[in-house]
Amino acid sequence: MAVPKKKTSKSKRDKRKATWKNKAALQAQKALSLGKSVLTGRSTGFVYPSDEDDEDEES
Repeated sequence: MAVPKKKTSKSKRDKRKATWKNKAALQAQKALSLGKSVLTGRSTGFVYPSDEDDEDEES
């Protein structure tokens, strides 16, 4: 027979939600930091096509 599950406490629920939100906030912070470094031209861990390479290949 089916047995109903036990109710999850509010503290467990809130803890899970806080962890999920903190992970999202950390990823957003990393994305913003990467975006800023790409704009300033100091990024080393991110590979992207640049217009300078295209001009060299066409000549």
